[in-house]
Amino acid sequence: MKIVFTDGSASPNPGPGGFAVIDEETGNPLILGRADNTTNIRMEGEAMLAAMSAFPEVEIHSDSEFWINVLTKWAPAWKRNGWKKKTGPIKNLDLVQKLYEKYTQGTVNLIWVRGHVGTELNEKADEWANNARRRKTFADLEIINVSSSENNNENQGVLL
Repeated sequence: MKIVFTDGSASPNPGPGGFAVIDEETGNPLILGRADNTTNIRMEGEAMLAAMSAFPEVEIHSDSEFWINVLTKWAPAWKRNGWKKKTGPIKNLDLVQKLYEKYTQGTVNLIWVRGHVGTELNEKADEWANNARRRKTFADLEIINVSSSENNNENQGVLL
């Protein structure tokens, strides 16, 4: 099973964003991505999606407790209810559905790590997410351009 650390960023939020998937073995970026106008929440999710797409058997260490909750607690009920929740529409539904599909089809372990407390590979994921946002890459790694949002006007805020 591949072990990775993921992170995403946007600055300002919303604004240009980036994400990174870091290899636990080498400490180097495996996947970098960016979007021109996005949110930090969306970039966190894109990082997880990139990791799950690249590695069907993956352990993802992330400081996004939010996305871990989406995948493990909330999405199963949303799917049962026709991708609706009681309080209104699910923002960034396109990304939620893609992530949940990958999560349920692969062998994925999600590990929450506290952000910005000195965990080496979490800090490196943050650093490279910011580098990708600024179009700085690692070695010959291509930076993937992802969709900025489900709808450029409607989903620029907090996911829920």
